[in-house]
Amino acid sequence: MLRRVAYVIGAVVVAAGLAMLPAAVTSLIYGERETAGLITLAALITALAGLLSWRGVGRSGTLTTKEGFASVGLAWFAMSIFGMLPYLLTGSIDNLTNAFFETVSGFTTTGASLVSDPSELPRGIIMWRSTTQWLGGMGVIVLSLAVLPLLGTGGVQLARAESPGPEPDRLTPRFRETAKRLWLLYALLTLVETGLLWAGDMTLFEAINHSLTTMSTGGFGTEASSIDSYSPYVQWVVIGFMFLAGTSFALHFRAVQNPGQYLKNTEFRLFALVLAVATLIIAIGIWGQESAADTIRDALFTALALVTTTGFATADFGAWIPALQLFVVGLMFIGGMAGSTAGGIKIYRMGVLVRAASADLRRLVYPRGIFVVRFGANRVHEPVIESVQSFFLFFMFLFMTGTFLLGGLGAVFGPELGLVEAASATASALGNIGPALGEMGPSGNYAALTQPGKWLLSLLMIAGRLELFPVLLLFTRSLWR
Repeated sequence: MLRRVAYVIGAVVVAAGLAMLPAAVTSLIYGERETAGLITLAALITALAGLLSWRGVGRSGTLTTKEGFASVGLAWFAMSIFGMLPYLLTGSIDNLTNAFFETVSGFTTTGASLVSDPSELPRGIIMWRSTTQWLGGMGVIVLSLAVLPLLGTGGVQLARAESPGPEPDRLTPRFRETAKRLWLLYALLTLVETGLLWAGDMTLFEAINHSLTTMSTGGFGTEASSIDSYSPYVQWVVIGFMFLAGTSFALHFRAVQNPGQYLKNTEFRLFALVLAVATLIIAIGIWGQESAADTIRDALFTALALVTTTGFATADFGAWIPALQLFVVGLMFIGGMAGSTAGGIKIYRMGVLVRAASADLRRLVYPRGIFVVRFGANRVHEPVIESVQSFFLFFMFLFMTGTFLLGGLGAVFGPELGLVEAASATASALGNIGPALGEMGPSGNYAALTQPGKWLLSLLMIAGRLELFPVLLLFTRSLWR
């Protein structure tokens, strides 16, 4: 078992090492020779370590379900450990805790940062920050599914461990081909957004970085002001691609041949409704502070950034009225569609929870009645309902426990966090949002957080990105038997 798990982890680490090379090339282009050399060294160390695990220790074979979950959880920790090297070797972040936090925030597409002004970093490091989010967006595990010979049957076990829905949504009988098609679409949309942003007031470097972090719903930017300093045209482009990134990529692929697939999809309609209601409530809350056009754009941008868990900002919602701030925290839990790059609970699960709760209420009135839970035209079977309810229970348990621990760590180690700050930071980490409230809001960062608090949020970010279960299973005895 351990040798098969090492085989998968090694392949993922090799991919992470190769992904550092574009950042090194970027530094060379901008004349940062020393930085380029150090990033190349980090890539070499990472690739060699991965090769040792992949070819030296590991052996190919068919993964069981148990091994698939173990591989997913451990691979993300391994990527985060080696992903720190560019920061540490270049001295961009000279603290182990901070480097791990920034790397985890990248690979999990959370976007919570310790860097007060990204523009002061070397260009190669900025590119690496964005690359980590782009890789984490669709999932490095899914990328490995398309290139590893392990794929045949074991690949499906890896897919189940990362799948946001009850089952992986296949476009072809073989998951390998499905992964290739989704990655092709992902890369194509990234290129299109790069061109549109470059046509605005962004440089090519800024356009590339922001397209990488938009399609991954990550939120890392190149400026301290996020997207606020760019033109309305750029903000509307980002709005459009945040919406695309929060929508199921399998649905995008099917809609290429038949655009009517969007309106036929129940989850897509619910996703659009949630965004419309959230935009309306935010617009009402901030009405009169600026022009009508700016208000609508800021409301829609904020609603999309929170629901799709992208984390970009054109307005400081930490400065809004308390009632609107609580609404913002509530949006952090929702998430995008299943099969998108967004984090959070996901629209599919929210819909199933509401319908299952409605059926339970009707059973109280009609004890002998038979009530079938449906999501759209499809029946939701009991095992799926139980799985969704279990996920929601674990999610809320981690949220409450994380809030309590983060507040306690602040009280012991300082600075002390208020309840709203601790709750919003925990929700932001679990939902992979990025900005929270208070000093960790859109206009601030997480630098003042305690060292133990950063490790706690790092673990919550990984748990949230991997849909909780692969990480929680790592701490069970039965997984390792």
